[in-house]
Amino acid sequence: MTMFQKFDIQKPQISENEYVITQYGAVSGGEVSNTEAFAQAMEAASKSGGKVVVPDGIWLTGPIELKSGVELHLEDNAVIVFDKNPEEYPLMVTDYEGIKRIRAKSPIWAEGANDIAITGKGVIEGSGHLWRPVKEFKMTARQWKELLKQSEYVIDSKEGGIWVPTKSVYDGRAHGEVFPDHDGALDEAAPFYDFYRPVMVSLRHCKRVLIEGVLLQNSPAWCLHPYFCEDVTVRNIRINNPYYAQNGDGIDVESCKNVEVCYSNFSAGDDAICIKAGKDKEARKITGPCENIHIHHCYVGYGHGGFVIGSEMSRGVRNVLVEDCSFVNSDVGIRLKSAMGRGGVVEDIYIRNINMVNMKKEAVVMTMDYVHNLMDYHDPVVQSNDEEDVPKFRNIYVENCVCRGAEMPVRICGLSGRSDTIREIYFKNCDFMAEKENLLKDCENIYFE
Repeated sequence: MTMFQKFDIQKPQISENEYVITQYGAVSGGEVSNTEAFAQAMEAASKSGGKVVVPDGIWLTGPIELKSGVELHLEDNAVIVFDKNPEEYPLMVTDYEGIKRIRAKSPIWAEGANDIAITGKGVIEGSGHLWRPVKEFKMTARQWKELLKQSEYVIDSKEGGIWVPTKSVYDGRAHGEVFPDHDGALDEAAPFYDFYRPVMVSLRHCKRVLIEGVLLQNSPAWCLHPYFCEDVTVRNIRINNPYYAQNGDGIDVESCKNVEVCYSNFSAGDDAICIKAGKDKEARKITGPCENIHIHHCYVGYGHGGFVIGSEMSRGVRNVLVEDCSFVNSDVGIRLKSAMGRGGVVEDIYIRNINMVNMKKEAVVMTMDYVHNLMDYHDPVVQSNDEEDVPKFRNIYVENCVCRGAEMPVRICGLSGRSDTIREIYFKNCDFMAEKENLLKDCENIYFE
């Protein structure tokens, strides 16, 4: 048995200088946009480092860029509310769900910044309801009726109606997503602006990052997305998205190194705590596994999964420890998912001391049959003879975990006819209470002790 390899995380070094946004013309009350005041405070702080302080009040703003050496600090009862308009949130090419995609600029973002932080006891409100679709089956009849008063646009799907907040989203769905693989893609996408909703907090290629204390809520898509970052600490935060929030992931740690997520509370409309590493051949062109991840003392309420790896895992995921967490009322407790075409290896994953209650489906599921389904958009099922397209899960340890209430305790299904795609999986001292028996298929060397 291999062992989890411990690692150290460097914390950001930030000076004690303070730059209060009201000194730069910010006006509270939620009616006046403070985009320029935030930008000026950030610019001033970046010159010698320090805290951009957000006082008690409601602060309406456009996107905020985090700069090196700067901490965005929300004092008690401070609420940042993000507006929504194409002028301040232009469409751009970024990475989303593991590949190059067109998206609006994120409300909070950083690119190549070092020593950055978001701290305090305030609230960051993403105004996601202005962007997101809502599936009818997730609503009561009364809730659905109220949505129809806000917008008349409904898309038909196999699962019933999908309400969208604007005609721009409706027309974008009819046109089909524009991918940034040709000249003029941004111009082609522009008439369907609302269709390209952003990640709320996007941190790309950053080092020494701290997110602490704040409440992040109501994100347009994913809530917190560190991407190719190093030395990331997330602690004592709350992420709160409605259960019906389409793509409302809590945190997606993608291709990062040295990450700790602890003492935090998640409720999400999709996966709550998720590890990713790019999607398919495009992702495998870049070396960058997601490695050295420690998740502990976290609570997950509703969500598609409490702790999740994938389905985007093509650059590899390794050396992950998840311990001392509670998952209550989620669809699945522990989920590893992939598909043919992804390639990559998920290995040396250690999960222990997890308490799960009222899982709607499985306590633990590991599958290779994942198909993405967003508003009836499906990833094609890949047929390939290239061994690099074959994903693999191996050396995964689940110990001292308890589940009270699930449809199935453990489901493990590798690629059809390829038992080597999921192998060397160890369950020890686990106590799962569920309606059905375990299902093991196309896998090998699965041990229950």
